[in-house]
Amino acid sequence: MIKHTVFNLKIKTVCAILFLLFMNNAIAQEVDFSFQKASLPLEERVEILVSQMTLDEKISQVTSAASAIPRLNVPDYHWWSEALHGVARNGKATIFPQAIGMGATFDPDLVKRVATAISDEARAKYTISQKMGNRSKYAGLTFWSPTVNLFRDPRYGRGQECYGEDPFLMSKIGVAFVQGLQGDDPVYLKAAACAKHYALHSGPELNKLKFNIVPSKQDLHETYLPAFKALVTEAKVEGVMAAYNAAFGKPLCANSFLLTEVLREAWNFDGYITSDCGAVIGVVGKDKFFDTVEESAAAALKAGINLNCGRAFTHLKKAVEQGLVTEKLIHERTKQLFKTRFRLGMFDDPTENPYLNISADKIHCDEHIALAREAAQKSIVLLKNKNNLLPLPKDIKVPYVTGPFANSNDMLMGSYYGVTTGFVTILEGVTGAVSLGTSLNYRSGALPFQENPNPRNWAPFVAAQSDVTICVVGLTADFENEGVDAIASSHHGDREDLKLPANQIKYIQQLVEKKKGPLVLVIASGSPVSLEGIEAHCDAILQIWYPGEQGGNAVADVLFGDVSPSGHLPITFPKNIDQVPPYADYSMKGRTYKYMTEEPMYPFGFGLTYSKSEFSNFNLSASKLNEKQTLTVKVDVANTGDYDIDEVAQLYVSSVDTSGGLPLTSLKAFQRVSLKKGEKKTLAFLLEPESLKVTDQEGEKVWRKGKYTITVGNASPGELSVRLGAAVPQEAIVQLK
Repeated sequence: MIKHTVFNLKIKTVCAILFLLFMNNAIAQEVDFSFQKASLPLEERVEILVSQMTLDEKISQVTSAASAIPRLNVPDYHWWSEALHGVARNGKATIFPQAIGMGATFDPDLVKRVATAISDEARAKYTISQKMGNRSKYAGLTFWSPTVNLFRDPRYGRGQECYGEDPFLMSKIGVAFVQGLQGDDPVYLKAAACAKHYALHSGPELNKLKFNIVPSKQDLHETYLPAFKALVTEAKVEGVMAAYNAAFGKPLCANSFLLTEVLREAWNFDGYITSDCGAVIGVVGKDKFFDTVEESAAAALKAGINLNCGRAFTHLKKAVEQGLVTEKLIHERTKQLFKTRFRLGMFDDPTENPYLNISADKIHCDEHIALAREAAQKSIVLLKNKNNLLPLPKDIKVPYVTGPFANSNDMLMGSYYGVTTGFVTILEGVTGAVSLGTSLNYRSGALPFQENPNPRNWAPFVAAQSDVTICVVGLTADFENEGVDAIASSHHGDREDLKLPANQIKYIQQLVEKKKGPLVLVIASGSPVSLEGIEAHCDAILQIWYPGEQGGNAVADVLFGDVSPSGHLPITFPKNIDQVPPYADYSMKGRTYKYMTEEPMYPFGFGLTYSKSEFSNFNLSASKLNEKQTLTVKVDVANTGDYDIDEVAQLYVSSVDTSGGLPLTSLKAFQRVSLKKGEKKTLAFLLEPESLKVTDQEGEKVWRKGKYTITVGNASPGELSVRLGAAVPQEAIVQLK
């Protein structure tokens, strides 16, 4: 009897399996796979695909770890990848200078070439990963880069991810990066860039999930939104990431004003919007924005979020059941995500996509290594060069390389980095540059962030025996960074002050006391360093940021004159923290070169070369303009020194009447120009009427009549720039009528 019962159960099980197989086959036969036809319009293809998904299947697609839907031939896909200055967190790749260093190049063409190299490597790595079945986080083509938050306060630990403190510079560099990353094919995206963190996300890092910002309309549209707008309207960036913080009383992940009214409607954005990771669920409970995850998820979806980095959107089915959100809205948000995946060619015949031909030999290739070196060279800013000490002769007899970061790979990397076999430390770069007959010496001399436990230290005494001392100091991403990664920071990744760590200052002072020859200070950091009490004792100072894998070679190239330094500061260097307004205050009053009235240590736009530049023959096409006229500005720039150089000519517009909250001055154009020694070139700048408008207190761009000073030089206007060695600028007044 028992055997008979077991036999019957087996028969029933087999029948059930056969029935399920039959039903699955029937369902499969009913699937409309016409969405795979590349000839159909994108909107139609997406609708065909998504309309065949169940509610559960749609919900499975709106989280960063999207599930596979086998019956529709939809593979699983993880949206989270990073490429801030090279493919990051995904194995071997070329590491370029950190974003703040790319801002210091003032070279959009170079940045576009860098981003093109990054996307070449990304495509090649993606093809390999797909073949080996690696669809994990960071292995995709949707890169959550670049960061275009304004570096409004020098204490911001994530400021290194930004291109600087100026909205115009940020826009130009950011647009170039997006264009290089996404490619120029009319149909397919090479990779999908994502502008982050939208918006008003510039520290403090602590409490960023509940920090509420209420900027003036003027600051919002003059300062905080222009770079995002440029990436959306000019570069057609494919993604935008909503920030952690709140603005105007609502979390950005549920802020319909910024996500829908501004981004979607005013700027006509047609890409996907993702939350920052954990943001949607993070505003529930103790932060009191929402009481339940279902409410938070529904609010985010309604406000415009397509993709949830995290798990909050897995609660959307309950939100539907509770009447908080409709399946129709989930349907629409899901469609937008598949637009991106279709644009990346994920459902098309591989032969149709030109980017599938990028081979593995592009990954960390010689061309990209050379480009990383070039980018690092052009990012280095020469802040001081007393008595033209630099460049040093390669046959200098006894050079001494010292400092806590002279032989450090960590200092090269910055945050959001990849990994490589090609790191070149500064010690290695100098070793490769000097003549074989030199007696090069090295000691670290100081621990980076703490007091040396052993008070006995011979390193300062080596300077007493050396012809030149090259001391490499600064910070790393362990000290300034996103809070979860800044393990050496006691301030959640932000900086408490602008000084170097105390142990480094002490070591520099010891070197100053003991040194025989000149002292060259090389500073690695992602933010301004105060040099009060140090600058006067240094013969030369280089700011090298976090220069990437070729940093050591690039620094040596500059130190020994293979190239002249050509970087310019993308952020003001204050003398000390007392010159900076309270960190949590998002008003621009007193901040950045545009509003700062105190004299800083080094001004925005400043940077020396080994030669001398002179500006002359300044000419404006008109002295009076109406709002339909374009102003043409011409100027000659000459290299009157003994070295070939790259110079960065900068044009600023300053209203004579700055009432109504207008900035003191604003960068409106710049050109990087190569000049052989003795060479002169004529530069022309075209200022369209829109660029001469000002942002009023209602946040509107208006043509304000009055007098404006047009200034062209190689640093921001002011006596300090000239006193520090910048060229004498050319100026003229134009009347707007």
